[in-house]
Amino acid sequence: MKRSKHRASKDDGKGKDEPAILETEDMRMPDPDTISLASVTAVTTNVSNKRSKPDIKIEPSAGRPVDFQVSVTVIEARQLVGLNMDPVVCVEIGDEKKYTSMKESTNCPYYNEYFVFDFHVPPDVMFDKILKVSVIHSKNLLRSGTLVGSFKLDVGTVYTQPEHQFFHKWATLCDPDDITAGCKGYVKCDIAVVAKGDTIKTPHKTNETDEDDIEGNLLLPEDVPAERQWARFYVKIYRAEGLPKMNTSIMANVKKAFIGENKDLVDPYVQVQFAGQKGKTSIQKSSYEPIWNEQIVFTEQFPPLCRRMKVQIRDSDKVNEVAIGTHFIDLRKIANDGDKGFLPTFGPAWVNMYGSTRSYTLMDEYQDLNEGLGEGVSFRARLLISLAVEILDTSSPEVMSSTEVQVEGVPNISDNATGKIEEFFLFGCFLEATMIDRKIGDKPMNFEVTIGNYGSEVDTPTKPKTKKKKGGDGDDEESELIHGSSDEEVDDGGDMTSVSTTPPMKPVITDRNYFHLPYFERKPCIYIKSWWQDQRRRLYNANIMDRIADKLEEGLNDVQEIIKTEKAYPERRLRGVLEELSNGCSTFVTLANNDLNQAGKTKLDRERLKLCMQELENMGQQAKNMRSQVKKSNVKDKIKLAQNFLHKLRFLSEEPQHSVPDIYIWMISNNKRIAYARVPSKDILYSSVDEETGKDCGKVQTIFFKLPGKKSFGPAGWTVQAKTELYLWLGLNRQRKDYLSGLPNGFEENKAVKGPGIQSSPPISLMYTMKQIFQLRVHMYQARSLFAADSTGLSDPFARIFFSTHSQVTEVLNETLCPTWDQLLVFDNVELYGEAGELRDDPPIIVIEIYDQDTVGKADFMGRTFAKPMTKMSDEHYGPPRFPPQLEYYQIYRGNCTAGEMLAAFELLQIGPGGKAELPPIDGPTDIDRGPILPVPIGIRPVLSKYRIEILFWGLRDLKRVNLAQVDRPRVDIECAGKGVQSALIQNYKKNPNFSTLVKWFEVDLPENELLHPPLNIRVVDCRAFGRYTLVGSHAVTSLRKFIYRPSDKSVNNWSAMEEVVIHTEPEQAMKKIETVVKLDSASDAVVKVDMPDDEKGGKGKKKRKKGEEVEEEELDESMLDWWSKYFASIETLKEIIKVQEAEAEEKEDFDSGEGTKKKRGKGNKNKAMPGEGAPEKKKQKIGELKMFNRELEYEFDTFEDWLHTFNLYRGKCSDDADVEQNAADEDRLIGKFKGSMCIYKVPVSDDFPREMAFDSNMGMFQNIPHNDPINVLVRVYVVRATELHPADINGKADPYVAIKLGKTEIKDKENYISKQLNPLFGKSFDIEATLPMDSTLTVSIYDWDLVGTDDLIGETKIDLENRFYSKHRATCGVTASYAIHGYNVWRDPMKPTQILAKLCKDGKMDQPQYGPGGRVKVANRVYTGPTEIEDENGLKKQTDEHLALAVLNRWEDIPRIGCKLVPEHVETRPLLNPDKPGMEQGRIELWVDMFPKDMPAPGPALDISPRKPKKFELRVIVWNTDEVVLEDDDIFTGEKSSDIFVRGWLKGQQEDKQDTDVHYHSLTGEGNFNWRFIYPFDYLQAEEKIVISKKESMFSWDETEYKIPARLNLQVWDADHFSADDFLGAIELDLNRFPRGAKTAKQCSIDMVLNEQDMPMVNIFKQKRIKGWWPFVARDENDEMEITGKVEAELHLLTSEEAEKSPVGEGRNEPEPLEKPNRPDTTFLWFISPLKAIRYLICNNYKWLIIKIVVALLLLAMLGLFLYSMPGYMVKKLLGA
Repeated sequence: MKRSKHRASKDDGKGKDEPAILETEDMRMPDPDTISLASVTAVTTNVSNKRSKPDIKIEPSAGRPVDFQVSVTVIEARQLVGLNMDPVVCVEIGDEKKYTSMKESTNCPYYNEYFVFDFHVPPDVMFDKILKVSVIHSKNLLRSGTLVGSFKLDVGTVYTQPEHQFFHKWATLCDPDDITAGCKGYVKCDIAVVAKGDTIKTPHKTNETDEDDIEGNLLLPEDVPAERQWARFYVKIYRAEGLPKMNTSIMANVKKAFIGENKDLVDPYVQVQFAGQKGKTSIQKSSYEPIWNEQIVFTEQFPPLCRRMKVQIRDSDKVNEVAIGTHFIDLRKIANDGDKGFLPTFGPAWVNMYGSTRSYTLMDEYQDLNEGLGEGVSFRARLLISLAVEILDTSSPEVMSSTEVQVEGVPNISDNATGKIEEFFLFGCFLEATMIDRKIGDKPMNFEVTIGNYGSEVDTPTKPKTKKKKGGDGDDEESELIHGSSDEEVDDGGDMTSVSTTPPMKPVITDRNYFHLPYFERKPCIYIKSWWQDQRRRLYNANIMDRIADKLEEGLNDVQEIIKTEKAYPERRLRGVLEELSNGCSTFVTLANNDLNQAGKTKLDRERLKLCMQELENMGQQAKNMRSQVKKSNVKDKIKLAQNFLHKLRFLSEEPQHSVPDIYIWMISNNKRIAYARVPSKDILYSSVDEETGKDCGKVQTIFFKLPGKKSFGPAGWTVQAKTELYLWLGLNRQRKDYLSGLPNGFEENKAVKGPGIQSSPPISLMYTMKQIFQLRVHMYQARSLFAADSTGLSDPFARIFFSTHSQVTEVLNETLCPTWDQLLVFDNVELYGEAGELRDDPPIIVIEIYDQDTVGKADFMGRTFAKPMTKMSDEHYGPPRFPPQLEYYQIYRGNCTAGEMLAAFELLQIGPGGKAELPPIDGPTDIDRGPILPVPIGIRPVLSKYRIEILFWGLRDLKRVNLAQVDRPRVDIECAGKGVQSALIQNYKKNPNFSTLVKWFEVDLPENELLHPPLNIRVVDCRAFGRYTLVGSHAVTSLRKFIYRPSDKSVNNWSAMEEVVIHTEPEQAMKKIETVVKLDSASDAVVKVDMPDDEKGGKGKKKRKKGEEVEEEELDESMLDWWSKYFASIETLKEIIKVQEAEAEEKEDFDSGEGTKKKRGKGNKNKAMPGEGAPEKKKQKIGELKMFNRELEYEFDTFEDWLHTFNLYRGKCSDDADVEQNAADEDRLIGKFKGSMCIYKVPVSDDFPREMAFDSNMGMFQNIPHNDPINVLVRVYVVRATELHPADINGKADPYVAIKLGKTEIKDKENYISKQLNPLFGKSFDIEATLPMDSTLTVSIYDWDLVGTDDLIGETKIDLENRFYSKHRATCGVTASYAIHGYNVWRDPMKPTQILAKLCKDGKMDQPQYGPGGRVKVANRVYTGPTEIEDENGLKKQTDEHLALAVLNRWEDIPRIGCKLVPEHVETRPLLNPDKPGMEQGRIELWVDMFPKDMPAPGPALDISPRKPKKFELRVIVWNTDEVVLEDDDIFTGEKSSDIFVRGWLKGQQEDKQDTDVHYHSLTGEGNFNWRFIYPFDYLQAEEKIVISKKESMFSWDETEYKIPARLNLQVWDADHFSADDFLGAIELDLNRFPRGAKTAKQCSIDMVLNEQDMPMVNIFKQKRIKGWWPFVARDENDEMEITGKVEAELHLLTSEEAEKSPVGEGRNEPEPLEKPNRPDTTFLWFISPLKAIRYLICNNYKWLIIKIVVALLLLAMLGLFLYSMPGYMVKKLLGA
């Protein structure tokens, strides 16, 4: 950790600031707890007078595991390549795989299945995991199936998306084994990655209309092109150097002992991991300097969706292979996707690897560090590699089509390719070593400094023979280290060796916790010579950019501090900052231009230089332009934009190609390595140009040492191991002359040896003769929100202040988390070495540690902060603007968590020649005498005034047991600044937990400056028997600002005199205009359509209507509407609002960044038709609406704390477990709640204090507050639905049901669980009677039903009913947008709007509303107009004022003085949490709560919100004919083509209801005649456009699961085969809601009906009822092109189940209403069924003459045969003459 020093304008006397947020190497980190710091840097944040608050984080946090949850919803797939597939989708993350169910015989399966993966790993590991979505064809238990295609990206890519998620995006599938094939289909999915503590917003996303536009919604980050090409990534591995000695096998040692073989005991190989694939080089046996010269080739799509490539040197070993070192190549840093961009390129360059310590142990406890987890604690090796990318032309024939990883040899690389070798010189001087942890022990200690392997004790490299050696570079060319008693020796040639360790020294005690090393005047030095390739230019450019960034960061922190402390003119400071930035940028451009073309420049060096120059030039220009736009009003927005500059600068300044390795400093005690510090080499690199010099080069910096590896996690890592003041200088040996120039003046050099080489050799120690004496004054005023270190939930804090080798403590204050020490600590005779000006501008750091005093044992550490004092030299005047210093807040850290703030001031005063007498006097306040303790002097301590604090005591809630006893008689004690008041005692907490006396007050002296107000402490004690008191819990109100009473403006109080304002309210003010049937996103399983079989879907991205087509109008039927219609209409509205907001935000963003022209892919380029644009204007239908809140209701209404506040009471220690985040830990410590409020005002009160007529003096400022006696209430909870529940069962689903608990009442709705559903629709209401205040917390939980064992809690949400009940926002029953006395929109509240309005006016002490004729009402000075008629059930109209009153209520926030927004009729969305998984959302629940006091008239029956029942339909499909079906079979005899055609169809799924026609055999023309009827009964949810089916998931399922699937009719044409499987010929899928109208004739039927659906006239069977026509069958050919494979003439007829019962028909050609037999030609029979017919047919047609010829020939043959047969007999007869 370093203290940076900035020479900068002293521009406004006091620009101090917050700790700067540390820049991380990776902007995607979830929270500051997991920031991986490249080096733990103290960024000082002050430009003006460098006495800032250094922000130093001591505990590293890179490798700590965090909880992650990845949720993936696979919605559907489209355009899968292949015939008649049975696809399954597999989601794989790391090694975990999950599969969807299988869908049969479809190329566009619909799944809507939700998967959750839980991980507990460090963020870096998480973000490198590959997430892979693949589609597999026909996988089952017996076979693994064939891969259709897959898509992969790393989890980090998802995490960097807005909201950490992709929502409803299409992933492009491709086949890794055949890269020439192109796209294999698309899978639509949602992917979200949540780290612990992230909130997810479920987008009610709006682009339903574009959902089907696959190209515009691809699952890719914004800046990635839609068409990704294949590319080869060539990683060349040349050689490595400086490997540590890995004598892993003990056998090797044995062998060495016996045979005397002394081989290198490491067999290294390199492994590269990228995008889920691994490649390895060959193994180089026994080599510390292996040479591979091989390249590993990856084939991957470009740009890849994986950010990092992992390069690892491993040691091959039969027993355990271990990593030696790991390096990650971040592809974003070695490529640029801009117009003048470049493909990823790297090197050839050396990369340095860091990891565990080099001294070898068999079980390496830091092995993780070698795997790349956490910050390495020592240099491991360096590796020479290069990377190149070549985009493939997949159309060329010689491209290898597989993506297997290849390994090939490459030629050797020339020595100077990586730069010329130069001799470097590192010098360091230890000025001070303090705060050494006492646990280390008091053995002699020393420090070892290494750079690469130079300076290391373990590896003693040999010295290079010549300055240029063939190795090019390396650790073997190091100067020899001669170890022994003396670390210093000189070569013969007067050349020097290195001295890398300080002499051992025994530590001296500073105080109870820390030692220091007694260096005093004599400061030890180290120096090391080393040889590296000269790549300084890379570091110089990084340094220039870092400087610009540091200045910018400081400046921005300044501006934020000015805003925070409400000082004047933040905009001026911001202008200055931007001015500085643009100057810095132009300096960079000029300096970087001088970058001469030196050896070893790689392509990346040149490209990066171009890129940085271009970026910084633009940035300078933008900063200039911005500067002129900064105004007071837009400072905050401009700061945000400037933060983007900062991120960009930090990103550009990180150099991916390493050069000189980082410097490690180890603290060694008794030869054991204890703690280390790492200093990046660029920070201390010297250059003759000031801007290029590292920020700590030749400066004294403060470095804190930390424990290595995992040891530093948790409390162990919180103690400082050591704090050193260290001077470092690194540069070329030949630039060495000024290396001492930055040291504080006044020293003499102490050389190692006297002799001839004395001039050139550096000192081994410095003797200081000159020192400055100072007095440090520490003004410790107070601290707040400290860590609770005792079991009571309080602490006994004291502070310990360290400065140089001194330390002092404040007094201990008992039992408080907000101590006001008000104490001045004076450190006398502090000796500081160094030059006066330097000390004034950059004094050493003061460390303040806060401890909890324990009676036994040692004090507990509670937190630490750092400060720098204001310094006054003896010749300066003590006066404004710098003195006396002002109190400031310093953030206290405990590990990486904040643990409170401290208010203090620090001044460092030089004691001049006149001694202490000349110092400014200490004027303490005279009225305080605290003995030896000095109070903070006047001028620094705040100015006080008298204030009165009134406390409203309402009640206590949810108190848990204390020490196993229940709290029975509690009381509340309030304390602020030493004064306080006690509440009345609650006599019986069980019976009534409210206080009898409501208001009490006390007076107290508080600072005038509100920012300095002390906290107010609330404590609850339980009065037990015998006068014992037990502390129950406490709460500290840290900011009193919101409770300060500010009298309202006089003019407002006099509103009655103002003129009237007339407000017209339209009757349909909040009615939804519907001319389209709207649909919710398919994932949410919800119904969004207003149930109206009437209007055609107009507009909404669907096809525009032809002009001629008229629209049939139907009236919206009131009776068809139900509560759900209203709900879905409201969701639509919410989406539209979000859409508009998104569009606005996007426009604003584009406008601000000055890139208005930037097109966003898939968004900006389509002019979206507004709903209804295409349709002719028609009468709009109206539906009442409610308000959808996609957060908790209290979030929208400021937690309903308009007058009653809730203070959480805590007890018990804060948890020390670093894994448990603070908020989760607080949950366990929560012991109850105090309800009340407070009001603070100055006394005496000014005259303009408004006194009202009925002023009750007992109530003070709390007038008009209801009484707090118990009250009976009917609570009615409506649970609508839950979404995205966390799966609770092994099958990745859950069987959820609702449970409700309020007070003693518990309702478990177990019977009505919903089987296997993660998005259940409950639609239920529950009534509970309750008594406030006893039952004030309502818990709504979702449990998972289990057949055996107990049911598991999925998640729960808690609602505070009391605050809702008493809130002025009237949250008891939401106010509807319109008034109705019957129907779906009925008024729910027992009080009518007029009564509510009258009551509100009365409570607000206002005149009653006056209703005038003509629909007018006057409230206060406003007149509202509106309708006055209402219809009852019978359609009779009546006069009423309710509409008017309701119009006022809906605009109540406009009423002066007493107006506030009333809660509308609504549905709120609450996250479900599970106590076992704190901070991780387990799903969401939509609900609302109504409350009705029992002393009012009873409310009506509950609304019916039960889910809609699906309607039963029957679809009759008659297949009349087919035509032009492709012919598959060859005839056995004739070779003719023919087909045996049949048609198959199904609606719900092949298994459930597929039906086949009979077979038309032997069609020669592709014509088939069927006259065959399919009948499909189905249940249909019209609102959701889904078919509902219930079926058992498997034979083992206990109950049926309900599925909702899209209504799609599938028709397929097949060729029947008798002895083999039937051949699939083609298919068509018709979406019953929207399919092309059939062609009139077969001729007109073309493939366009499938390919260009959008241009075809579309029909909806639910509207048309009956349709007949020709449709094409299509299939893919060998080239994956769609081709037409036949046509079908069919008739679709849709009936409701009632109509179907009235006119039944038979399946096939059966009764009733049989279809006539088809008239098939004679060829269509089957030969073995009627062989004679077949023979006749064959003879008659084809072979007539051939057969006649054969028959004649046969007869002749027969005659000849007979002749031959009977010939001999006749001969004999003749001869014998028989």
